[in-house]
Amino acid sequence: QVQLVESGGGLVETGGSLRLSCAASGRTYSSYVMAWFRQAPGKEREFVAAISWSAPSTMYADSVKGRFAISRENTKNTFYLQMNSLKPEDTAVYYCAVSQRTFGSYAGAFDYWGQGTQVTVSS
Repeated sequence: QVQLVESGGGLVETGGSLRLSCAASGRTYSSYVMAWFRQAPGKEREFVAAISWSAPSTMYADSVKGRFAISRENTKNTFYLQMNSLKPEDTAVYYCAVSQRTFGSYAGAFDYWGQGTQVTVSS
């Protein structure tokens, strides 16, 4: 089992920045892929960004490319989502997730999920 705890959400004005953190504990293996997803009210959960363990390789949704950056500190079993130039459409609950199986954007491939942290961007 892997436990994930997000932090860093909050209220920010348009154009502002926030940094989300996700701390992993339990059975954390070096091959895990870590990712962020988000879900806005009345919408499906959507992929935001993912990072592999080695290299590391990263992947982003088109809607956040150039504004968001995913990173990780393997020694701390923690990964981050730096969000810049935030827009009202970024408002959502953000979830971190871990996959033991694949480097990709499909939510069904992720095995463990955090409880979510609210990000609200005011216009």
